[in-house]
Amino acid sequence: MKEHIKKYTIGVEVTLEVIGGKWKGIILYHLISGRKRTNEFRKLIPSISQKMLTQQLRELEKDGMVNRIIYSQIPPKVEYELSDYGWSLKSILDSFCLWGEAHLDKVYGDKALVLDECSIAPLLPNE
Repeated sequence: MKEHIKKYTIGVEVTLEVIGGKWKGIILYHLISGRKRTNEFRKLIPSISQKMLTQQLRELEKDGMVNRIIYSQIPPKVEYELSDYGWSLKSILDSFCLWGEAHLDKVYGDKALVLDECSIAPLLPNE
């Protein structure tokens, strides 16, 4: 049986496969500030549907970027946090955020607004 080998043209392609799409980078960026429950994500990202949020969180968990923490209580409580591996994306996410704000300013000037500005801080896992 022949093994299937994934081929990529450049490392950026691999990165975007993991964090690409409309929502994953946003979800990961919000996790830099600490654990979140799904209802917190819905407040932070009001335009994401519950179905899409659940799907994206499952994919990020499968890829090892986030940990899902289940508390055995009634009612059940679930939180998400960046895994140690997910923390390795912090500098990339910070750069994405800063570039996006600079791009908006350059292209749209005062005709665009970022509601939640980048908060670049030297946060480390488990702070």
